[in-house]
Amino acid sequence: MDSIVVTGGGELHGEIPIAGAKNACLTLMPATLLSEEPLTLTNAPRLSDIKTMTELLASLGAEATSMQDGQVLAMSSHDINNHVADYDIVRKMRASNLVLGPMLARLGHAVVSLPGGCAIGARPMDLHIYGLEKLGAQIELKDGYLHAKAPRGLKGAEIDLAFASVGATENILMAATLAKGTTIIRNAAREPEIVDLADCLRKMGAQIDGDGTSEIVIQGVDRLSGATHPVVTDRIELGTYMLAPAIAGGEVECLGGRIDLVKSFAEKLDAAGIQVEETARGLKVARKNGRVSAVDVTTEPFPGFPTDLQAQMMAMLCTADGTSVLHETIFENRFMHAPELTRMGANIEVHGGTATVHGVKRLKGARVMATDLRASVSLILAGMAAEGETVVSRVYHLDRGYEKVVRKLSLIGAKIERIKE
Repeated sequence: MDSIVVTGGGELHGEIPIAGAKNACLTLMPATLLSEEPLTLTNAPRLSDIKTMTELLASLGAEATSMQDGQVLAMSSHDINNHVADYDIVRKMRASNLVLGPMLARLGHAVVSLPGGCAIGARPMDLHIYGLEKLGAQIELKDGYLHAKAPRGLKGAEIDLAFASVGATENILMAATLAKGTTIIRNAAREPEIVDLADCLRKMGAQIDGDGTSEIVIQGVDRLSGATHPVVTDRIELGTYMLAPAIAGGEVECLGGRIDLVKSFAEKLDAAGIQVEETARGLKVARKNGRVSAVDVTTEPFPGFPTDLQAQMMAMLCTADGTSVLHETIFENRFMHAPELTRMGANIEVHGGTATVHGVKRLKGARVMATDLRASVSLILAGMAAEGETVVSRVYHLDRGYEKVVRKLSLIGAKIERIKE
């Protein structure tokens, strides 16, 4: 099993390219199931989760070819010969459930395994089921599988989501593109990945308005065509690498970064004493002066502070001047990185969904263990601010969400290597 070794103490300088968004790409890929014509995605990230989704689509009869070193995905679903998304594939990745809406809309039936729990929370399917049933689907749970059918096709409906669920919004949005009549999704998720999906679906011929707001209106069409679409910049990778010079010192330009993708996050950085400057090529990040200041953070659905940047932000606040309070409102069990940071000398108290971080002058290198994707990169960031050597084990989580992380951080001067133990 691989580990990552980080030696702290050096400032970071240079440029770091930001990949296409994992969460956007994993949503765009199932959209190929809505059409018989080819869908091509450019700026695709090179991650294990993308390979898993490719495997799932192939199991359904879709064709998916990776080109240009994995940054272009050419897909075609002209011959879907299987309507069962098997547990052995779905269990590997939460986003696998996004094949449900497209298959139901185009084929009229689908059998999709429940994805099961998650290390950072259960993330149930109830809102997905509610929305698709409002569109006329009949869904039954048997032996861990959702058996869905719409023998008369899907019909437009008004759908009020109890929570602005990203996954439910995406599944319902895709299904509604081929439903008869008008669908209105209220309390819809507003994330950039939703807007990116809607942009792609419009290129395929869908009629969608209101994406990026809490009310999305979809006028169903009879069929969708093929398209070519670039995957939006990964705002979580962007935020992660923006924190690197904030934690270790120096100045780094994140190529392809856009302030609109990370506005609330950038505002917190500003309050902490980190300067974020827009450039012609992306975002340039540096400390304004000296030690970082403590700030309080509450995670919220977009456009609020992203839950997927909470662990990385905590790593920075471990050495801030003062006491910070972080409230996690999206997922339970998402402070599992706190005990590992404590092993490095951090002073953190966790009570339920609240973590209080008392800044220390310096972290110290230690052997730590990654518990999930974002926790793993937070420990790497902490290691860059620590005295001595930090060894992060179980880094296979990283491959799900960060492409070439060692190479990218090495480009800006980090002392980091990946080793087999």
